[in-house]
Amino acid sequence: MFQVVKVRPSTSLTFAILWAIITYLVARFLGFGLVAAILTGLALTSLHWVVLFVHHFGHSVAAKGTGFPMTGVLLWWGLATSLYPRDEPELPATLHIRRALGGPIASLAFSLLAAALAWLLRGEMLVAWLLPAFAAFDSLFIFGIGSLVPLGFNDGSTLIRWSTSRSRNRAA
Repeated sequence: MFQVVKVRPSTSLTFAILWAIITYLVARFLGFGLVAAILTGLALTSLHWVVLFVHHFGHSVAAKGTGFPMTGVLLWWGLATSLYPRDEPELPATLHIRRALGGPIASLAFSLLAAALAWLLRGEMLVAWLLPAFAAFDSLFIFGIGSLVPLGFNDGSTLIRWSTSRSRNRAA
C-alpha cells in the first residue's frame, strides 16, 4: 500500500461540513430522528473517506506494478493526491497512464460490488441498503467517472497530459 497519509486542515472542515449536510438530508428526506440522522450522517461521511482510500489503493497497486510505487497520500478538502518520491526518475508516459488508471478502475470495481450489496439488501432496513448504495454512488460518480473528467488536478488531466505527450513523442 502506501507508507504515509498526510492530512491538510481542510480535510477536517470538509468532514464536518459533509457530516452536517448529510445529517440534514437524512433527517429531512428520510424522516430519521435526530440521533439516527446524526449517526447515519457520520456513517455515510466516513464511507466517503473509505471510498477515497479504495481509489488511492487502486493507484497504489497500479504504481507498484510499474516498479515506481507511491509513497503516500495527501488528503485535502474531500479529495486526495497520490504522493510519489521527489527524486523519482523521468518516467515514460505509459507508466504515468497506468498509475493514473489504477484509481478509477478500483473505484469502478468497488462501485459494482457496493451496488450488488445494495441490491441484495434492498428489502432490509433502510440504513442497511443506504450505506452500500451511497458507497456505490460516491465511488462511481466522484472517484470513478468523476476522476476522469479533466479538472486540472485529477486523473483525467493526468491521462490527457501523458496521452498527448505520448502522441507528440510518436510523431517526432
